[in-house]
Amino acid sequence: MSQRRQSLFFNRELSWLEFNARVLEEAQDAGNPILERLRFYCIFNSNLDEFFMVRVASVFRQIREADPKPDPSGMTPDQLLEKILAKVRTLVDASGRLYEEKLLPALAKQKIQILAPAQLGENQRRYVDEYSEREIQPILTPLAIDQSHTIPRLTALATYLAVLLEPQKEGETGRRLAVVQVPSLLPGLIRLPEASGVEVCWLADVVRSRLDALFAGYRVLEVSAFRVTRDSELELDDEGQESYVRMLETELKKRQKANPIRVECEATISEELRKSLVEGLGVSQTALISVRGPLDPKPLLTLVEMPGFDKLRYTPQPPLMPAVFDQERGIFDIIREQDILLHHPYDSFDPVVEFLETAADDPDVLAIKQTLYRASGKSSSVLGALTRAAGKGKQVTVLVELMARFDEERNINWARDLEDAGAHVLYGVSGLKVHAKIILVVRREAGGIRRYVHLGTGNYNERTARVYTDLGLLTADPEIGRDASGFFNTITGYSEPPAFTHLVMAPIGMRDRIISLIRREADRARSGQPVGILAKVNSLVDTKIIEELYAASSAGVPIRLNVRGICCLRPGVQEVSENIQVVSVVDRYLEHSRVFVFRNGGSTEVYASSADWMPRNLDRRVELMFPILRPELRDSVIEMLEEQFADNQKARRLKADGSYERVTPGKAEPVRVQESLYRRAVAEAERVRSVTPVRFSPIEGN
Repeated sequence: MSQRRQSLFFNRELSWLEFNARVLEEAQDAGNPILERLRFYCIFNSNLDEFFMVRVASVFRQIREADPKPDPSGMTPDQLLEKILAKVRTLVDASGRLYEEKLLPALAKQKIQILAPAQLGENQRRYVDEYSEREIQPILTPLAIDQSHTIPRLTALATYLAVLLEPQKEGETGRRLAVVQVPSLLPGLIRLPEASGVEVCWLADVVRSRLDALFAGYRVLEVSAFRVTRDSELELDDEGQESYVRMLETELKKRQKANPIRVECEATISEELRKSLVEGLGVSQTALISVRGPLDPKPLLTLVEMPGFDKLRYTPQPPLMPAVFDQERGIFDIIREQDILLHHPYDSFDPVVEFLETAADDPDVLAIKQTLYRASGKSSSVLGALTRAAGKGKQVTVLVELMARFDEERNINWARDLEDAGAHVLYGVSGLKVHAKIILVVRREAGGIRRYVHLGTGNYNERTARVYTDLGLLTADPEIGRDASGFFNTITGYSEPPAFTHLVMAPIGMRDRIISLIRREADRARSGQPVGILAKVNSLVDTKIIEELYAASSAGVPIRLNVRGICCLRPGVQEVSENIQVVSVVDRYLEHSRVFVFRNGGSTEVYASSADWMPRNLDRRVELMFPILRPELRDSVIEMLEEQFADNQKARRLKADGSYERVTPGKAEPVRVQESLYRRAVAEAERVRSVTPVRFSPIEGN
């Protein structure tokens, strides 16, 4: 790989760390409500957990396998690991200082206090003593570590206390090491009585302060919390004869036995105790990360969600029911009349649920076919509708992706429930993850069989539809309906992929189609026609697409990219990418929709997709890209994208050196896209209401 080519690509892992740094910035931003800052702090740390379990674990595997192959940025695995750990330590240190120096004092000002055991009042200490005696002590199991007792295989991401002991019995010498797990099934924060506001203490601190009772005859010299992270990427050989579900269950059990790739310990740990842990766990010093603040901040989310503190959170934005549904007509009649575009979470997810529930109960509906990647659990209305439809004898086919990362066990459970109800449940496609979002409803009508379709960029999950921005299209377009049938026939049977009229499918043809659309813009630019590319994705990693974007930029095509997370494209390089701008928006909602606009000489085309521009999406997943055909819907998508690029409050601009800078308003009006899009949705609903006498109200319980 030439040095010139290497210099045009950022490393994907380091780019992801830059994204997580932007998440941490939202926690640091004093302009955000304090409980939202606390939420971002928790998200930052949770993101880092998954990054180590999957991405850093992959780098460690490359090193163990002696694979020196450099990535597109030119870095070898050893070089990359060194840079990752250096950046992580910087971020973790900033996170710890934020927690101790900013978040805790800001919470205390609002009468929300996290107290150490020494700060408890007399009655609070008595309460904690009783709670500990009743609920905690019976669970604790001290594990001795010496020459005859090695450190057992510890549960990944559980919090443990390493205890350094000194025998008090006369004649015994030498220090001992023991390990105690903090109970994971008890609340991580204990609510304290007799508080003027909200006062809590950490479960780990309560366990720590009462360890003497576990080690009679020993003096506790030092206690330090630590946590182990293991390689959690699943590797399945789906060519074997074993049941796919059983094989996945076996692999999930192996996660707890996988290699440790990170050990977090408190920053105050002594060198003696640190050395004992390293030797006992069999890890290198490079795997140790010193942490200030809680090792596992997730229990703090109970504070974020507690009732009665609305003024410490973002102003609510209840999702809106689009006015088109606010009439006394059936949902199939409404969809048959016109395509409908939903923009979640500004628009309610209820129409998607109603689409399925109506299909389940309508005697004229013959079949429902759907892909499911992540659902919101057994209480999900989506799962309930599918189960009810199968129970009524309709032909229900559900393609379940069991390998939705870290939701595998949950997906296995509800997939079995669907099977028990009589649905045809298919578990993925050999060698591929099914990430496409599509529902096909087949209905008998007076004019014959009609197909109704929902296509989306996000999961069929009522919970995440409240916090992820996604697009969904409801349509009865006959050509899209035929494409949908062809799609399901391909992935559920032995049918060869059809020549789709509108849908584009990965891994068969999506990259080629995207590249052809980019090249068309470049060709039109050379002939002086109106051109331009606007794209919004979660991640941009695919080197072939990046190279085509460089070529289009060199041909004079203005390209604006909204990339929330990883971006391996380097903007602003003279004669290569000087016509490319990249921004990232991090705000109250997770930007999740994938949308592409091609000006096409004035005949603008707009597409939405389940797929990011990454090799995994384009080569190893079943994905769908679909056009927005109705002109006014195309215009609304373009307007939404333009608003994204106008954001000067929560947007950051990617610079040629790989760093990001905040976009500032200067003399322009402040624009915060997630606020302005909601205001626009409210105004549009009110405008329609003033023209047509329909009932309009936000949906409170979506």
